[in-house]
Amino acid sequence: MVRYALAFGVVVVGVAVMGASEAAETFRQLKGKEIADRLTGMEFTDGVHWAHVFKRRGSLSSVSMGKKETGAWRIEKNELCLDWENERDCYEVWVSGRNLQLRLPGSEFVMEGVLQKPEARQ
Repeated sequence: MVRYALAFGVVVVGVAVMGASEAAETFRQLKGKEIADRLTGMEFTDGVHWAHVFKRRGSLSSVSMGKKETGAWRIEKNELCLDWENERDCYEVWVSGRNLQLRLPGSEFVMEGVLQKPEARQ
């Protein structure tokens, strides 16, 4: 979760400036297989600071503030678990159209971005 502290500040600002129609969107929680179906082969990003690509067979690649990293992802019950070298967190996954939120259970932490086809990054 520490890795997302900077991104979280960006997310809060992004949410504050959304238009009224976007702010009114209703999010629904994805469960089990729905999570894998929605994420596999897709990129979750804030469009500027970070991007995570959910590859097949649980491989995960990330670029955050220019730093590349690899990890793994899996579904445990109804949560998305992200495994990095020294960190593991599991999140509830909420969706509204292309917008996605990862919510840390028992916390107010929310990481929000969009799902899109992966972009080529250098």
